[in-house]
This record gives sequence, C-alpha cells and structure tokens, in this order.
Amino acid sequence: MPKRSARTEWTGSFQEGSGKVEFTSSGLGTFTTSFPTRSADAANGTTSPEEMIAAAHSACFAMQLSAVIGEAGGTVKKLDVSAEVGLGPDDPGFKLTGIALTLRGEVDGLDADAFAEAARTAKEMCPVSKALAGVEITLDAQLA
Repeated sequence: MPKRSARTEWTGSFQEGSGKVEFTSSGLGTFTTSFPTRSADAANGTTSPEEMIAAAHSACFAMQLSAVIGEAGGTVKKLDVSAEVGLGPDDPGFKLTGIALTLRGEVDGLDADAFAEAARTAKEMCPVSKALAGVEITLDAQLA
C-alpha cells in the first residue's frame, strides 16, 4: 500500500511562532498554522492539527462506510460526514478531548437499523478511528 506525506516548517516560539503545513503527496497546497489560532474559537484562515485530523477522519469513515453498506447489500446515494475534534488542557500540555462524527445518509436497500449497524461497524473498522483509539469517538448517524 502507498504512503502519503506532509511536512511542516515552523519558525518562532510556541506562542508567537507559526508554521506552514504542506500536503506534499498530493501537492494540494500549503496552509498556515499557529498555536494562538489553534486554541482560539475562530480559525481566521489558518488550519490546525485538529482540523486535519477531522478531515482525515471524515474521509476515512465515509470510505469505510460505503464499503460496509455495499457488503450489506445497500447502495449509497449520498453520505454527508462531518467530524469535530476537540482540543483541551492536559497535564502537561494539551490533548484531544473527543471526536464527534455526524453522519447523514441516503442509502437504498437498508432500513434505519441496518444503516445504524453499518455505521457502527465502519467506525470500528476505519483505520483513522483505530489510530485514534485513545480518544473518545461518538457517532450520530441518521438515515434520510
């Protein structure tokens, strides 16, 4: 299986410095990050490790769920997955405080119970969920 990479160039101190995060495998872009914006309520045009984890988790979960639904005999019309990753204090430093996955799906061939079971299974099978096993991950799944 292939490997993907990113790199960060950081300058300055923890509180006043900033970094440029580059998605090197895809070449999709370079994004600014800093601790003050990471810990603020508004991102103000910058990204954070938590946002990148949320993006990775929502994409991985959607892919895994589409496979599980197919194996269960369903057909995905649309999956809308969002992930919210929290950051909070820890002693010492900081930690991820939780991940909330929200799923709204349009699926043919599965009832609400089978859809909910597929979502729970996909959450457990998703490689990103496995990598983040030390963080509480909640799932709100609803079939449209």
